[in-house]
Order: sequence, then structure tokens, then C-alpha cells
Amino acid sequence: MPLTRDQAQQRADDIQAFRREVLRLRGEDAQLLGDEPLARIAAHHDHLLAQYRASFDIDHDQQTRRLSLSMRIVSLLGALALAASLLFFFYQFWGLFGTALQVAILAGFSIASLLLTFFLQRRDSSGYFAKLAAVLALACFVLNIHMLGQIFNITPSDNALLAWAAYALLLAYACNARLLLAAGLACLLAYSGTRISHWCGWPWPEVTERPEHFLPGGLLAFLLPALLSQARYSGFAATYRIIGMLALLLPLLILANWGNGSYLPFAADSIEKLYQLLGFAASALFIWLGIRRDWAEVTLLGQAAFLLFLFIKMVDWWWELLPKYLFFLILGLTAILCLLVLGRLRRAHKGGAA
Repeated sequence: MPLTRDQAQQRADDIQAFRREVLRLRGEDAQLLGDEPLARIAAHHDHLLAQYRASFDIDHDQQTRRLSLSMRIVSLLGALALAASLLFFFYQFWGLFGTALQVAILAGFSIASLLLTFFLQRRDSSGYFAKLAAVLALACFVLNIHMLGQIFNITPSDNALLAWAAYALLLAYACNARLLLAAGLACLLAYSGTRISHWCGWPWPEVTERPEHFLPGGLLAFLLPALLSQARYSGFAATYRIIGMLALLLPLLILANWGNGSYLPFAADSIEKLYQLLGFAASALFIWLGIRRDWAEVTLLGQAAFLLFLFIKMVDWWWELLPKYLFFLILGLTAILCLLVLGRLRRAHKGGAA
């Protein structure tokens, strides 16, 4: 079975860990293998690392890992800067062009940026330049749809969100770009919310007036990696889960403090209490699920959400009643309690792993 990039990177990390441990054992005079077997193992590892670097452009040591992180940051900042430059360029000189030239410029920029993306994808083994061009291509496409609507006085429609989502997802899977995947999922979730809003009789621009519209899409986004394998794409499954969790937890957080935004036929105060309980339950479920499935991003986001719900509830209970020093003392003691609970979960998880 062929390796994926994540599997190749994990094997490279294991090789580096093995080499560090061999050096430690040698320093402790606890080395069991002789020099000849270790040399054969080292030669085999070197061959594997060379294969992985050629096929996947992996980070084969700590220094290249740090450089890759820097390149990802620079690539993101560069893409955002180029997109902003393009946007301000259009607004600076747009009125000087005629309608036909405006349409030609929009179409030309979109097609040229897309072709540049696919050209760089073939030539750039690291993928950083291709991902930068892909973000620029998405910005051109979004700007294209927006400006064409203004030129021809087209009534704004939420269908633009669907077009943006499809284009972003196409680029994401073509370039293995998690940022574009997140952008595409965000547009898709916004579109699902506007459609539900329309079906419920609300104008689609007022979709944020009813946060419950986003809950079905969030649940689907979270479950999608379990339904469709994303193993070929680095970090895509985690991105689906993060976006899905945000689409579930943020509406719960809003409704826990603004009951008037719910469809439920109860008093606003009762609705807020209900969603507070649901928020705690959902956060705890995500923490448990993340620990059980070894999904670090799910565990972290679940813990952050649980603490945020807890902090808001404590403010509701005690901010007006207690002296500020006592309030923050209770907050600190609660943090210590959370540490003890998490430590117990950690020890239980280690025992289960053993």
C-alpha cells in the first residue's frame, strides 16, 4: 500500500527519534547492537529518507521542520498581501476602464492566476509557491464574481457563496492546501445557513439572526471525514473537524447568551439556560471523543469551549455579587480543579495505552 505524505513524515520522525536514542544509549554504555548492524540500519534509513524527500518533500530533521514552518507563514502572508494588492489595484484604477475592458481584465486575471497555480504545482515540489498562487486565484475569483455583479447590476444572491466554495475546494484538493479547504468549508457552511434561512421564511442576508441555521452544516462537516477518507491529503480530516466544531460551538455560545435568536417556543432566559447546558455537554463530548480517537485538535478546541462556557456562567453567577478578589480567587481554584481532572484523564489514558 503506497504511503501518504503524513505517513512518510511520521516514519521520518521515528527515524530521527531512533537515532537520537541510539546516541543516548551509546553515551550511557547501554548499546546492545554492534557497529555493523547499526551501520546497516543507518544506510537503510538514509535510503528511506532520500525516497521520502524525493516523493513527498518531507522535513527530515528539526531544522528543516522549523524552516518549513517559516515558509508556511511567509507563504500565507505573501498570499494575503498579493490579494490585498490586487483588491486595492482594482479600486484605485477601476473607474478609468470601460465595461468591456473591465470584464476582460476580470476574466484574464482569474484565468491567468488559475493557470499559474497549476503551472507552479507541476514545477514546485515543496508546494508553497503553488499554494500562494492558489490563494491569489481564489481572491481573483471572489473579486470577479463581486465586480461582475456590480458592473451588470445583478441582484446579490447567496449562490455566489456556493460558487466560491466550489472553487476553493477545487483548489484545495488540487494543491493540498488546508487554508483553501477551510475557506471553502466556511463558504459552504454559510450557503447551507442561507438556504435553511430561506426555507424558514427569512431573507438570506439575515441568516445571522438565527444561529441555529448553522448547526446542521456544522454537524455534517464534523462527520464528513468519517464518511469520506481524507488520508491522501495532509491535515484535511483535522480541518474538517475544526471547522465543523466551530460551526457547532459558536451558535451554541451565541444562543447561550442571546435566547431571542432561537426558534424554540420558550422564554429567552429558559432558552439560554438550555443552550448553556448543551454547550457544556457538547464541549465535554468533544473532549472525550478527542481523547478516545487521539484527535488533538478536537480535544484542545473542546477544552477551550468548555472553559469559555464555564467562565461566562461564572460571570453570570458571581460577577455582581462577589468582591472582585473573591471572584478571581474562585476562578483560579476552578482552574486548579480543571487541571486535576485533566491530569486524572491523562493518567487514565496512559494506563489504557499501556
